Amino acid sequence: MHDDLRALIRTIPDYPKPGIQFRDITTLLLDEAGFAVTIQRMASAAGPRPDLIAGIEARGFVFGAALAQSLGCGLVLLRKRNKLPGRVTGINYALEYGHDRIEMHADAVPPGARVLLVDDLIATGGTALAGVQLLRDAGAVVDRAAFVIDLPDLGGAGRLRAANVQVNALLAYAGD
Repeated sequence: MHDDLRALIRTIPDYPKPGIQFRDITTLLLDEAGFAVTIQRMASAAGPRPDLIAGIEARGFVFGAALAQSLGCGLVLLRKRNKLPGRVTGINYALEYGHDRIEMHADAVPPGARVLLVDDLIATGGTALAGVQLLRDAGAVVDRAAFVIDLPDLGGAGRLRAANVQVNALLAYAGD
């Protein structure tokens, strides 16, 4: 399923370090028809129309913006620390080595808004889970997330499901 899209994603071995098979979606983005089909399929799998899409920096902005336009809803940007002007709210989260923070405008999400979390890829799930928590802390209902790629062996999709988030990914690359 979705082998046409899989053919448009380049694998770069040993990047960013030996043993990693990096799934490069820039080749998919270069293909006009492939990118359009990707958004159509993500929209079809999205379920009921959300009030907002939340895109995770940076590739989640690309897919999130296109998906928001396709579904006819707004886009919330989940950004790295100190990238947004004005009043923000944020959440710190653990990485494999260290910590990071994502933020959004404090007034971006009205309480009760149904938000679909979007990114290009789900790996360990740390950033996605932080995004879910940040949105929920603002009063949003976040029960769905959409990705182009899932790396199931890294467990991120399972962690999202454990947080009561339905995960949809067009492609899975097991064993990487």
